[in-house]
Amino acid sequence: MLAIFLKTLPFFALIGLGFWAGRTKFFTAEATAYLTKFVFYFALSAMLFRFSANLSLADVWNGRLVAAYLWGTAFVYGIATIVCYVRGLSIEVTAIEAQCAVIGNVGFLGVPMLTLLLGPEAIGPVMLALAVDLIVFSSLIVILITGSRDGRMSLRILRTVGMGLIRNPMIVAITLGLAWSGLKIPIPDPMNEFLALLGAAATPGALFAIGASLASKSAERLSVAGWLSFCKLVLHPLFVAFACFALFKVDPYQASVIISAAALPVAGNVYMLAQHYGVAPQRVSAAILVSTAISIISVSLWIGWVTKAAVGV
Repeated sequence: MLAIFLKTLPFFALIGLGFWAGRTKFFTAEATAYLTKFVFYFALSAMLFRFSANLSLADVWNGRLVAAYLWGTAFVYGIATIVCYVRGLSIEVTAIEAQCAVIGNVGFLGVPMLTLLLGPEAIGPVMLALAVDLIVFSSLIVILITGSRDGRMSLRILRTVGMGLIRNPMIVAITLGLAWSGLKIPIPDPMNEFLALLGAAATPGALFAIGASLASKSAERLSVAGWLSFCKLVLHPLFVAFACFALFKVDPYQASVIISAAALPVAGNVYMLAQHYGVAPQRVSAAILVSTAISIISVSLWIGWVTKAAVGV
C-alpha cells in the first residue's frame, strides 16, 4: 500500500503546487481559466484522440463493464437523491448533490494518472467511465434542473443536452479517434509525434490546473461536503466493486480500473454546472475541496486494494 501511495504522491504533489500558486496569487484566476481551457480543448483532447485512434471499438467497448459502472453509479446517485428528499431539498439542489456523489475527476485526473499507474491497457475502461459520466449523468443533471424550472420536458431541453455533448471536446476526441481507428487509417509519423507532444502536456497541465482552481474554493457547509465526499470516495467505488465482482463478473483487471476511476474525487465540472445554473455553488466547491484532500489517501487505498483483488481473483 505504501508503494501505491508513493506512486500517486507525485500526482497530488502537482495538484498541491497548483494550489500554492493559486493561493499566493502567483497564478491568477484568469491564468487558471486559460490553462484549464488549454488542457481541456487541446492537450487532453490530443491525448484522448491518440489513445482511441490506436484502439478498436472492440478494445474499448465492454457491455458488462458499462453495466457494472452504470449500476454502481446509479445506485449511489439514488442514495444521494433519497437523502436529499428526506432533507426536503429542491429538485435542483438534489440534482447537484447527487452529481457530486458520483461524478469524479476522470478526465483531468483519471486519464493521466490511471493510465500511468495501471498501464496503457487502462485507457479503454477509463474512457468508458468518462463516456458514461458525460453522456448519461451530465445529461441527466441538465434535464432535471431545466425541466424543474420549466415544469415540463421540451425539445429545448433535449437540444441543450445534445449541443452540450457535441461541443464537449473529450467526447469529440474519443469519437473521432475511434472513427479513425475504424477506418484503419495509419496515423502519419509527424501527426503522431505532434499528438504525443501536445498530449504530454495534459498530465502536468491538468493536475496543476486542478490545484490552482481549488485555491479559489471555499470550505463552507462542511457537514454536507463530508457526506458528499463519503458518497464519492467510499460508496461509489464500493458499489461499483460490488457490481463488477458480484453481479456482472467483470474481468478482474478491467474491474480494478473502473473501481479506481469511481474512487476519484468530485469533478470540477460539477462546480461549473452549479455556477452556470446558480444552484448551490458553494456547496459543490466545499465538496470538491474536501474530497480532493481526502483522496490523497483514499485513492491510494482503493488502487492498492483493487490491484491485489485483481491478482487474487
